[in-house]
Amino acid sequence: MLALAPDAGSVSAAAKLVGSVSADGCDDGAVWGLCAGSGKTPYQTVVDLTGPAYKCSCPSRKFPCKHALALLLRWSAGDVPVAERADFTTTWLEGRAAKKETPAPAERTPDPAAAAKRSERRAERVGTGLGELDVWLTDQVRTGLAGAAQAGYAYGAATAARMVDAQAPGVASALRRLPRAVVSGEGWTGRLLTDLALLRLLVAAHARLEDLTEDEAAVVRAHVGYPVRAEDVLASEPLRDHWAVTGVRDVVADNLTARRVWLRGRRTGHAALVLTFTPSGQSPDTSLPAGTVVDADLHFHPGTPELRAVVGTRYAAPVALTDLAPGSARDAVGEFQRAVSLDPWTRHWPVVVSGLVPVAVPAAAGPGFALTGPDGTLPVDVGGADVWRLLAVSGGHPVTVAGELGDRGLRPTGVLGGGPGDRRWVTL
Repeated sequence: MLALAPDAGSVSAAAKLVGSVSADGCDDGAVWGLCAGSGKTPYQTVVDLTGPAYKCSCPSRKFPCKHALALLLRWSAGDVPVAERADFTTTWLEGRAAKKETPAPAERTPDPAAAAKRSERRAERVGTGLGELDVWLTDQVRTGLAGAAQAGYAYGAATAARMVDAQAPGVASALRRLPRAVVSGEGWTGRLLTDLALLRLLVAAHARLEDLTEDEAAVVRAHVGYPVRAEDVLASEPLRDHWAVTGVRDVVADNLTARRVWLRGRRTGHAALVLTFTPSGQSPDTSLPAGTVVDADLHFHPGTPELRAVVGTRYAAPVALTDLAPGSARDAVGEFQRAVSLDPWTRHWPVVVSGLVPVAVPAAAGPGFALTGPDGTLPVDVGGADVWRLLAVSGGHPVTVAGELGDRGLRPTGVLGGGPGDRRWVTL
């Protein structure tokens, strides 16, 4: 049950709510109950055990929310009685069943000529939009960055909206990230200039797509935001391995929940990212919970380095993650450097490091953290991770940590704790 949690904070919150679940019941397909909240009316919570899928009347945007987790913890402990389904449970489950039974629309035979025209029109719109972006970038350098500090979180918002109209969503997302540099404290001008320079590089690369190799052009298109059909990706050669799910992160923006699932092949050592998008109010894909291993085929999107992937055939149900291939701090830095050399817009790269001890180190803005060992030291980029939990799991001893390595250090996503005979995954 804990492996389904979106983050460590949800687990802690759910544990405190287990005793507040009432009017609960379960059967072979579902578990339901009423969970006390801050208001007078308790939240109606249902879990479809065949999914799993979740429904709760609370306003949380996490899936599963803390109320669903609390209900599952109570059910897994055997404290939920078998009962006749509540009305709100039946209504939701029947709605789900109706959607599953709705016949899929008949597939239309694709028209190559029409597809080519649509692709040409999109390329023209993107090119026009990036031309306008180039003018905006030139203005930022010509007039200076003082206006960025005054704009704060609104910096680049209008230009980002224009990139959405130009069908360049990847560029729009990069523009929306610019305010993070503006409000990040001392040295923000250098960080902002770096981000602006990378945008200028993307504009220049897109203008000469025909001169790039196939892999280089695929990387540029991916960052601009050109769509790639899942069917085309699944038609590529698969890579089968036992894939360890080393991290799951949700980012909510524009009424969409983007779920990033990091994987690493236990045999090949290949890193992978499965990225899914879910409309607000719906449950994200939970078929790859953190701390599990799945025997499956992965099909990778075009471009190098190969990272984003689509899951193909699965050969077995997920099992608990109890071990990871060792990796040194030096190897992790080398992986990140290679990724940036092939794709200069790489912000983070999934790595696994072992034999390192997490420690607190003095810092000007409060306690900082690092992972240190015989072959080097990696600074820890907290980034929402529960670093104190990492320290507690370690207990001052070397551990194996998975995370996203970027220019600010390693952002941990999980750690293997326990002794040799009792290895357990702890989400951070």
